[in-house]
Amino acid sequence: MIKKGLKVRVLTGRDKKKEGEVIEIDRPNNRAKVQGINIVKKHVKTTKEKKGGIISKESFIHISNLKLIDEKAKTKKTEAKK
Repeated sequence: MIKKGLKVRVLTGRDKKKEGEVIEIDRPNNRAKVQGINIVKKHVKTTKEKKGGIISKESFIHISNLKLIDEKAKTKKTEAKK
């Protein structure tokens, strides 16, 4: 099970074989945000508080396209089987 803070590897798409840490989970839609993966450009309008421009940020990726590679989770699974 993929949880916030665990390391994952991308299996498909333009970021295939890249690794990163899960930042956020969207359980109802089965999607996760991974640090440095699926970067999109967003145009932001200038407001009184923020400067406008083009920003890059992570977007959600479907959980089925991720594989858990965290060492802690692997050791827990092997200990449970013993």
